[in-house]
Amino acid sequence: MKLQVENLNYSYDASPLVADIRLHVKQGEFVGLIGPNGSGKSTVLKNVYRALKPDSGWLAMDGEDLQAMKPKALALQMGVVGQENTVPFDFMVEDIVGMGRSPHKRLLEGDRPEDRRIVAAALAQTGMAEMARRNYRNLSGGEKQRVLLARALAQQTELLIMDEPTNHLDIYYQLQMFDLIQTLGVTVLAAIHDLNLAALYCSRLYVLKAGRLHRAGTPEEVLTPELIREVYGITAEVAVHPATGKLSIAYVPAGMAQREAALVR
Repeated sequence: MKLQVENLNYSYDASPLVADIRLHVKQGEFVGLIGPNGSGKSTVLKNVYRALKPDSGWLAMDGEDLQAMKPKALALQMGVVGQENTVPFDFMVEDIVGMGRSPHKRLLEGDRPEDRRIVAAALAQTGMAEMARRNYRNLSGGEKQRVLLARALAQQTELLIMDEPTNHLDIYYQLQMFDLIQTLGVTVLAAIHDLNLAALYCSRLYVLKAGRLHRAGTPEEVLTPELIREVYGITAEVAVHPATGKLSIAYVPAGMAQREAALVR
């Protein structure tokens, strides 16, 4: 499943939020969207999964216009793990995950043995099997996020759109989530807040700044001290970690950077 976004523009109350966004994700690729808060990451993703409608631009999966696709056809191919984890009614965890099977059923069709097997596997993969009968509203933020991932896994799509999916997770589950996603062999576009996670898991990165595409490339090409200072306004040291062979980023607080500069002088 290949994703293409060309010349995406979106405004709210006549104020442009993102402009001329161009990106592509090849089949099986794990691509990250990075940038500071308010840079437009979530807006781009919401336009991709049709929570928002673009002012202009072309968005396609395998060459098919996303805006022209019927909702069920879209849900059979694209799974979404968003930031929002509120549910209007109180469902049990296994019911929430079971909703991921809806696109695969006819209207009013009940759960088949295959559906129950897939839901159980998704719960086990995300470490939520023991909470299957718990009420969703009583879960912690991190637990809710794992349930939403399980729902997307149960949907069994070829494309995953993820909006800062690890925000509420501790380090163990952050790594577990991305390790799991890598084993699926699906196409992934994810907004990622943590630059070290982006460097560890993404094959390519798109950097957004003030609603525009600022830079694109591999983590090695993008995550330089100069770009991090330019985009995030902070000092950072970047090196290849000997254990992972991937970039590792250490942030230097402004006060420490000033003291070191004074000592050098």
